[in-house]
Amino acid sequence: MIRRAVIAGALLAALSGCSTLDYYAHLAQGQYRLLAARQPIVELLAAPSTDARLRARLQLALDARAFASDVLALPRNGSYTDYADVGRPWVLKNLFAAQAFSLEPVEQCFPIAGCVAYRGYYDAARADQEAARLKAEGYDVFIGDVPAFSTLGWFDDPVLNTMLRWDDDELVGTVFHELAHQRLYLPGDTAFNESFASFVEREGLRRWQAARGLPEAGSLRSVRAEQFIALMLRLRERLQTVYDSGQPDDARRSAKAQAIATMRDEYRALRDGEWQGYAGYDDFVNGEINNAKLVPFGLYHALIPGFARLFEAAGRDLPAFYKAAEKLSKADPEQRQQALETPTAPLP
Repeated sequence: MIRRAVIAGALLAALSGCSTLDYYAHLAQGQYRLLAARQPIVELLAAPSTDARLRARLQLALDARAFASDVLALPRNGSYTDYADVGRPWVLKNLFAAQAFSLEPVEQCFPIAGCVAYRGYYDAARADQEAARLKAEGYDVFIGDVPAFSTLGWFDDPVLNTMLRWDDDELVGTVFHELAHQRLYLPGDTAFNESFASFVEREGLRRWQAARGLPEAGSLRSVRAEQFIALMLRLRERLQTVYDSGQPDDARRSAKAQAIATMRDEYRALRDGEWQGYAGYDDFVNGEINNAKLVPFGLYHALIPGFARLFEAAGRDLPAFYKAAEKLSKADPEQRQQALETPTAPLP
């Protein structure tokens, strides 16, 4: 177990982007504790002492895990058949950084995972310390809570208490998302990987709901989420125009602030109008908005329309879609990006 945890630490260091020995040790320790906390879900379901709500949530996760392999053609292995409680509402802290006039993340490159867009920390204080250092050097920084991650099949990833905080759709979708990473992962292209997994999550959730006779993912919560994501993607587009303008830094800084102010006005109009006062995104919008905070929207959502086109081209057949995505992953990076970003570009 300890040997495997050390290997996990090295893997996660590659995934998270820091090569210091101290960082490796911190990741190995965190991964070891996670692995050591695992308990087979079937045993917890059979134990009379298991809380009734926890039992129901774990049964749902186990059902989603079976559905992922039986219906979605995702890997069939031991992942998400165990449960681990890490004792906090997040399993990792992800630190994103970007330059003042760029939406491209500051990346670190490693042999296993290639170049990645963030650094993961099991220790919040370490993340805060590194964020302060980068901020002092002039970078935009953002730290996000991570409820789940994939070790890409190196380990049997458990269902975590951090995955149980939200509703059923979120739990089921997370299982699909993380198993999608095990189905296809392209070292060095975080946006490809996350948008691919996000698309599989959406399609998987749609099929899950249809199979169970549940309302489709068009609930009010889902609609609001999609509208909020669209709002952030529009802000990214405006900021990219500002950054590409070639104006002096002072002018771009002013235009950046204006674009963010416009987004806040649009958000308030949406919140107070169509959303009838729903303020679930207030903390995010009213907090500091910078390039690093907008990075995840580009990684997890920007390429989803391209994968949707690929899915349609594959006849809406998931195994054929996976093969097409794998073929696309082997294409020249520029060609791959163009295929996913341009509606008229040829697809495999």
